[in-house]
Amino acid sequence: MRVLHTSDWQIGRAFGFADDATRAVLHDERLEVIGRLGRLAQEHAAAAVLVAGDVYDVADPSDHTLRQPIERMRQFPALEWHLIPGNHDPHTPNGLWDRLRRGSLPANVRLHLAPEALAIGDASAAGAAWIVPAVLTRRHALGDPTACLDAIATPEGAIRLGLAHGSLRRFGNDDSTTHNLIAFDRADRAGLAYLALGDWHGAQGIGSRSWYSGTPETDAFDTGGASPGFSGGGGGGEALLVQVDGPRALPEVTRHRVGRFHWRQETATLNAIADIDLLDTRLRGLQPDLSTLLVSLRVEGALSLSAREAYERRIRGDAASALRALRLDDAGLRPEPSPADLEAIDHAGFVRVAADRLARQAADLANPQRGLAAAALQRLYVLHMRRADPNTGTGAPGAGA
Repeated sequence: MRVLHTSDWQIGRAFGFADDATRAVLHDERLEVIGRLGRLAQEHAAAAVLVAGDVYDVADPSDHTLRQPIERMRQFPALEWHLIPGNHDPHTPNGLWDRLRRGSLPANVRLHLAPEALAIGDASAAGAAWIVPAVLTRRHALGDPTACLDAIATPEGAIRLGLAHGSLRRFGNDDSTTHNLIAFDRADRAGLAYLALGDWHGAQGIGSRSWYSGTPETDAFDTGGASPGFSGGGGGGEALLVQVDGPRALPEVTRHRVGRFHWRQETATLNAIADIDLLDTRLRGLQPDLSTLLVSLRVEGALSLSAREAYERRIRGDAASALRALRLDDAGLRPEPSPADLEAIDHAGFVRVAADRLARQAADLANPQRGLAAAALQRLYVLHMRRADPNTGTGAPGAGA
């Protein structure tokens, strides 16, 4: 038996940090990846796709959002798609799953809304595989949501494939901080050949029979990597091809890249033009196709006014335009005007007096308006440089008279 394991599609995710154009692209790509999953399953002769919860990002999507992934799955009529609710889209009375069930659901899309086993393909075939589902009926389950799997009956000799959504790892310091906590040995307790899990957005293996597939299209900068007790590790963008040769045979799991976008967290300390050069080169070297790259960048350090102008132009301007998105935190980047900076603004007079005062205020760590003073000083410098040479075309984005 060969299946494709995926989860956490999060259809309808908002991506509030991005601009409108980027949000639209990210939203559409979460639908486009369903087609890539279907083609991957067909290419490797998988009998079914197991979707381990959080198909949707919210519990009450619009009718249009509700139907979009279903229509993508309809395009693969020979492939079974098995879906369970997750903590973002639990099965509540008259909720989204009842709405789907009342609609025109394709025959190849199977909703698991009760703790009952369902065969993949021909249930009468010897050694058939059966889905053994755990169903979340609320965002936070009381107790282990997979405890029911132990008692769900399947025919003798069947390959039991568990399908669940919850946490096999402890994200906090104690169990009270973790919701939907699953017993670490649930696969063995329930006699499962394989336990397909959703919730953790990076692919992770736990023991020999339990895996998180991760989200097929990465959706956050903090999607995790490998942890103690977990094999593999990654930031999403994958699906798992799983082959099981018998009821108690160990599963063979192969990871496949299906995501289009890459999300990176980066930090940099900038104190000179040379540091800006290095940062620019590093950002442009993260991916061959920068239009598929989203970066969350935290910058610290101290720059002269002339170096800050170069930073605004090359990082906030040019590099940000090359990337799909740049989320920039440069609150820790302090102004350190050089004597040459201040001389460039004015040698004497009221403008120089204002520049000196702004410089002192920006350098005062106790000044609650030091950020405003730094921005004003930088603006003053840029305006002066534009006036001195209007043909340079330099200056911080948004800076004007």
